[in-house]
Formats: sequence, C-alpha cells, structure tokens
Amino acid sequence: MRIKETLNLGKTGFPMRGNLPVKEVERQNLWAENKVYEQRQKLNEGKPTFVLHDGPPYANGNIHIGHALNKITKDIIIRYKSMSGFRSPYVPGWDTHGLPIEQQLTKMGYDRKKMNTSEFRDLCRKYALEQVDKQRADFKRLGVAGEWDNPYITLSKEYEAAQIRVFGDFAAKGLLYRGKKPVFWSWSSESALAEAEVDYKDVTSPSAFYGEQVVDGKGVLDTDTYLVVWTTTPWTIPASEGITVDATFDYSVVTHSGDDKKYVLATELVTQCAELFDWEDVQTVKTFKGKEMDNVLAQHPFYSDKKLVTMLGDFVTLDAGTGLVHTAPGFGEDDYNVGRKYGLDVYVPVNDQGYMTDDAGSDFAGVFYDDANQIALDKLKDAGLLLKYMPYKHSYPFDWRTKKPIIFRATDQWFASVDKIKDEILSAIDEVTFYPSWGKVRLHNMIRDRGDWVISRQRVWGVPLPIFYAEDGTPIMTKETIGHVADLFGEYGSNVWFDREAKDLLPAGFTSEHSPNGKFTKETDIMDVWFDSGSSHQGVLAERDYLTYPSDMYMEGSDQYRGWFNSSLIASVVVSGHAPYKSILSQGFTLDGEGRKMSKSIGNTIAPNKVVKQMGAEIIRLWVMSVDSSADVRVSMEIFKQVSESYRKIRNTMRFLLANTTDFDPTVNGLKYEELESVDQFMLVRLNEFTADVQKHFADYDFLDIYKKLMNFVTTELSAFYMNVAKDVVYIDAADSKTRRSMQTVFYQVLVTMAKLITPVLPHTTEEIWQYLKEPEEFVQLAEMPVVQHFDDETEILKNWTEFMRLRTHVLKVLEEARDAKEIGKSLEAHLDLYVSNENQKMLESLNANVRQLLEVSDLHLAALEEAPTDALNFNDGVAVKVSPAQGDVCQRCRMTTTDVGTDDAYPDLCARCAKIVRAEFPETVNEGLEK
Repeated sequence: MRIKETLNLGKTGFPMRGNLPVKEVERQNLWAENKVYEQRQKLNEGKPTFVLHDGPPYANGNIHIGHALNKITKDIIIRYKSMSGFRSPYVPGWDTHGLPIEQQLTKMGYDRKKMNTSEFRDLCRKYALEQVDKQRADFKRLGVAGEWDNPYITLSKEYEAAQIRVFGDFAAKGLLYRGKKPVFWSWSSESALAEAEVDYKDVTSPSAFYGEQVVDGKGVLDTDTYLVVWTTTPWTIPASEGITVDATFDYSVVTHSGDDKKYVLATELVTQCAELFDWEDVQTVKTFKGKEMDNVLAQHPFYSDKKLVTMLGDFVTLDAGTGLVHTAPGFGEDDYNVGRKYGLDVYVPVNDQGYMTDDAGSDFAGVFYDDANQIALDKLKDAGLLLKYMPYKHSYPFDWRTKKPIIFRATDQWFASVDKIKDEILSAIDEVTFYPSWGKVRLHNMIRDRGDWVISRQRVWGVPLPIFYAEDGTPIMTKETIGHVADLFGEYGSNVWFDREAKDLLPAGFTSEHSPNGKFTKETDIMDVWFDSGSSHQGVLAERDYLTYPSDMYMEGSDQYRGWFNSSLIASVVVSGHAPYKSILSQGFTLDGEGRKMSKSIGNTIAPNKVVKQMGAEIIRLWVMSVDSSADVRVSMEIFKQVSESYRKIRNTMRFLLANTTDFDPTVNGLKYEELESVDQFMLVRLNEFTADVQKHFADYDFLDIYKKLMNFVTTELSAFYMNVAKDVVYIDAADSKTRRSMQTVFYQVLVTMAKLITPVLPHTTEEIWQYLKEPEEFVQLAEMPVVQHFDDETEILKNWTEFMRLRTHVLKVLEEARDAKEIGKSLEAHLDLYVSNENQKMLESLNANVRQLLEVSDLHLAALEEAPTDALNFNDGVAVKVSPAQGDVCQRCRMTTTDVGTDDAYPDLCARCAKIVRAEFPETVNEGLEK
C-alpha cells in the first residue's frame, strides 16, 4: 500500500554504510586509478604556493602511532591548503642512513668488520629500501596523499651529491675543523653521537668525596692540607689532571677532632659537608677567595708521579659537592675547556668499547668503565682519602638507539663551528613564525647554548666525509675537490668513495704542496645523519623546481627542536644566510591511555595497522583532529572506540541529510535565501558562521577547536535541533511543498559545505557523500573550500533565534521532568502551556515560524506571562512553562496526538493535516482507505 511509503519518506534505501576497513581501500584504489592527487596539482597551477617540507622518518620497521599523528596532520594541512587557493605539493621523504640499519644487519648475521665495505653498504641500502616500501604502504593506507612514486630518499645519488655540496659550503666558510675534544661517545655503538641522538634518563651514580694532598700551596696552603673534591664518576679519577674552583667563592681551611689533617671546602658548604662526613668540633683555620688557589698543586690520589693543578673555572656550583671539582679534560666539556686554558693534557684511558686501557695502570686495565668505579673507590679507601661514598641520583645521557648509557670521551672528530655563526643563526630564527609560539624561545635557547657540532661518525653506512689527507697529514677539502666528489656521487652514488683509491677520487691532475710525491689518503668516517637530513632543503626544496626554498612550513615532533629543526637551520644559514622554513609547527609525543611513554617492553604500543584493520583509517584521522597535539597526547584502543562513536554521529547525521535529499535537485528545487522558511534561514546563517570558524581554525592549525566545533554543530545544532524539527517537514509535508523544498535546500547546502570542510580530515567519508550529490566535480578533493556567505538580516536573525534557543532550553527541561515523572512519553505526547513576557512574545512573532513544530510538541497554548498558574515552572527571565498530556489520538503518519484523527473517512488513522497531504499526493489511495 503506497501510504506506507509516505510514512517512511527518506528513511529507507540509502546505501551509505560503514565497513571502513574494506571501503577505504576501494576508495584509495579509485583515487589512484583516476590520479586524483595529480588532478589536484594541475588545478592549482598558477596559484600561490604553500610547501610543507616533510621531515624524513627513519626507514626501519612498520610505522607507529606517532608516525600516524605526524603524517595525518601534514595531510590535513596540505589537503586544506590545496582546496583553499594554494598550490601545495607534498613530497614525502625518508632518512635511510645510520647505525640502526647496521644493527639490523648484524642481528641478521652479517659482520661488517669481516665484509667488503661496499658489499655491506649494498646490503644496508637494500634493507633500507625495503623499509621505505613497507612504510610507504602504511602511510598510503592512512589516506595520506602525495608523490609516493617520487619521494626523496637520503641514500639516492642526487640527494647525496647535494649533501656533499652543503658540506662544501661549510668548508668554504672555514667552519670545519678536526680536534680532540670530549663528545658524546656511545661504547655500544662505537661511535660519537650528536646531541640530538641522546636521550636523558634518571640514574643513580656512586658519588665520592675524597681528599687530595697539597704539595705546593703557593704560600696560601700548607702541605698538610687536603683539597676535598667531589665526583659522580670515580672511574675517571685515573684521568684526573686538575681541580677546578670558582674565583669568587669563599673557601675555608678547617679541622675537626680526631684528625690532624686540614681540609679545604667552599665556606658555604662547610656545615653541610661536616654533617655528611660525621665531623665533630669543626674549626675554621682561615678563609680566602678561590682566586688565591690558582695553580696550587696537589698529589694525584693514585699515581705518585702525577701532580694536579688547581684551576679557576665558571662551572663550579654550590648546589652540591664541596665547591672543588675533580677535573679530567678527556671526559667532560667543561673540564676540557678549563684544561685547555691551563695547558693540560687530554688523557683518555678508555677505548672505543668502554674498557680501561693499559695507560690507566694494572689495577684498571681491561676493566669495563662502569666496573672501574668500585676499583677507584677501594683505592681511595685504602689510601685513607675517601671521606664519604653515597649514591647520587641525577639525569644522565643514553644512546637513543641502543638505550645504553654513553660516556663523555675525547676523540679525534670533525666539527662544524657553530660559535662562529651563532649570531647569524639566532637572527634567522627571528624571521620564523612558531606554532605554538613558545617554540621560538626553545629553539633560540638550544642554538644559544649548543657547542660545536660533531659531524663525524665511526661507521660505514652513511655519506662519507669528502676529505682527503696529504702526505704530511694536512686535510684537503677545497671547492674543487668537494665539487668533484659531489659530481662522482651524483653519477655513481657514495659507494664510489669506498670502491676507489684516493687518487681516483680527486680531480684529474690534482696536486698539493703538502704531497710532494703526489700521494693522498681519504677520510674513513661518515657524516652525522643529522647532517644528512639537515641538508634536505638543498637536496629537495632547492632541487625540485615546483617546490620553494625556504619552505612555508616544517612540521615535526617537539624533539626536533634539537634535531631536524636545529640541524636544518644551521645548514641553511651556512648555505644561504636564512632559515629553511618560514614557520615551524611542532607536536608532542604519543603516550598510552595512562600517560606513560609507549614502549615495546611495557607492551603499551598501538600499531596503526591494527586500528586500521579493526576500525578504519578514518578513526585514526578523526583522532588526530580530536587531540591537542601541541602537547603530549594520550592514545589507547579505548580512546579510539570513543572517537569511533564521534565518527558514527557524523556519519549518521550525513546519512540522514542525504536520505532526505534523494528527490532534491538544487538547480530545479532549490530556493533562494529570501524564499526560505525562517528556521531554514537561521540554519543557513549558522552554517556560514560554522564555516568561517572552521576555516579560521584551519588557518591557525587549531585542529582540536575544529573538532569541538564540528561535534557541537553535528550533535547539538543539527541532530538535536534542526533534524528533529525537520522530521515533521521532510517526512510529512507534501513532497514538492515549499516548506519541504526550503528545508531540503538547506540540507543540501549543509551536505556540500560539510563535505568540503571535513575532506582534509575524513576524505574517504566525504568522497562517499560526494557521489550522491549533484555537484560538478567528480571528486570532492577537486572542489574548493566553501565561500562564507553573508545576508542582510543575519544579525537580527541570529539575535532572535539565539533568544528562542534559550527559551527552548527551558521547555526541554520541563519536558524532561514530565518524562521522568511518567506524565508523558515522547515530546509529541505533550500539550505545552507557554507563558511569555511581551519581549519574548515579540521575539516569537519575529521568527515567523511554527513555534509548536519548533518545540516538537503536539499542542501549544501561548499566553501572557502574568497568566501563568502557580504550578507552572517560572524561569524568571520572561518564560514560564507547564506540561500536560496532549488530548486526542496519535496520527499513524506524523505521530502527533491530535483531536482530528479520523475526520477524513478515507484515512481513519490520519490527522486532518496528513489526510489532506496524502489525498493530494496519492489520490489513488482514497478508495483503498475507504475500503480499509
């Protein structure tokens, strides 16, 4: 019977279902077949450019949830820019050199020390490219669009050649030097590390207080006096060359009962140390300034033939210790710097693997450095010099790859002088915009405080340092030699460095006064991987003519302030005098649901591929928009389930709107704004406000605010209000009635606008919506962002409807109380008595709308506020409400309770309104109704 069809108008038959894990792949295949990314780029030709330069993730294993957060955020930005009048190509990249890949091959049974270097490097290359393919598939499955067939990879010949030329710019400006100074040394990796390759963890070290006897007091101290020094690394005592004090501090010579020795301590720390050492009856013999101890000599506690010099330095503190610091120039940067001023040796009795050498003496030789702590403590105790041993908890550096502690160790390394160009680098930061703004201070302080950059590594899988050595040891790195090496790398790749002799890598006929016999050797170290990635502005931005240098944005995790943001900035200033980016957007880290760092050992990691297979990539993408990624973000399967509920609300809202526009053609049935019903005008004005807000937040990269606005608009303004009111129009009114076409006009506009606005976030879903819309673009990704419209009366409309929504809130409260009291069921079972002030009466009249329909009740009685009975709920703002059960029967079509059900004999189950509509729409059913 066709009357049944009118009862379910728009509710059935709409095919938009979920099943994201399957449907997304089909959608992505369709995009690839139709080259949608390429079509978007062609559409944007000639437009202003916005280039977000991809920071290269390390090619090792499947992606983790932090990768997903990073890449999806970039994709959201680029998709928005591409639909907003910008040419915004995206070139993904990968970092492919370095220790982790060497370690993976070692685990697979390969021993690089027993293999030909080029053969081992070929294995590294093959493994790295396999990882690139694996991660590329993972990223594409997340719906990330870009030049996946033409990415940049740091092991490519072209990239390596560009990197060598960047190195040449450092050399040309005299910023490179070789020196023996303490660096972060990873005994587990057998290589120097950069600051960006170090993580810090809290550790407990053996803290030792001990005395060193004065042998030459320079007229200030007697030889029966002991300088009390403090160290948290007793294993470095064999390398001790001196003692550092602060020139401005007050120091005291003290005695205590039961001991005929005299001790020197910082005056401010005497009481504290006396308690620590259990000294009693402490007496001060004399007090003097630290500068008076300059060049005082003391006896080394282990070696009778070694004397220690007292030096003045600015790194001594009074926070802990004694005010006198054990100083070993081979094992600390501060120690090294002060030692240089005093001409001390840089003594390093520890080998590459962390074991003490024969130089440390028979007691220490062959002992692992950490085990040497106890030997040193025992020797101090045996000599009667150990005053106190105690554990000391502090932050200590670890190799971020091997997770093992590192040591500070002086080795021969190549350095890039940051100090020489520090002012230029800091000035370049001032030209950069930061999101969030505190990033500027963070990067500024890191550059301000950083030392010179150790750029050499004692490994084989990386870009070789293009340095030759003459017969007398002079390093050769001229513009001519470096340019020639860059050309060779561009043609053959960097393996050529290991395959050829030095003479075959130099320009033809090259000579040097430092090699009278024409013989040369080559450097065997490789470059720091941060030099690799830090050169990407030249290897990518400056090389590809459709990109821009500087880029508009670098966007990575906040750890990159000491990593890629940092190294890229230094290299770019050297090459061109400016930053490689106009802006930086940084993100926090991903934590588990309890706020803990994700770790495989804890078992709290989440693989994006698992979420994609269970829920779909759209859920991860919506999660990315739902978090404040400027700080650390929590993620768990439970959180993803919550996000999937939000997605379901969005999807169901779109399904409802689509289902109720299946018979709507905007070119035929659409109405102009002036022709719309009042409530529809209001929703169109709100839609434009929403559009403006969302686009502003996109422009400011405030994705969490977009999510909040989106969910509020979908759940509160559309689902809870407009769509509820709409059911009494789009389901009930005549198909071609003005009221229904008015509402459909806005439904359709909401669909088009929402599809465009959320495409950057949910492209799979919006493309599914788009196929049911009658828009000219085949794919929504090829459309432009909606233009915000304004209407002459929008201010007045918003004012009046905002007041109505306040009144509606009161009505909803009373209806809810009536439901709780079992006086009514659904709101359509209610009769509403509404008492309003003159102001509210005028407001309701100005709406020019069916107020009963807007309040979703079956019957409405409107009266003056002063007529309100005592049992009406008065809200003291010009509104009082009373609810009672509506009288009459329920219409089987509109579900309203009315007294005119059955007044048309042909339709005994319908109210007069519905009977009239059905009679006009379906005249053939009249006889069916009479027969029934």
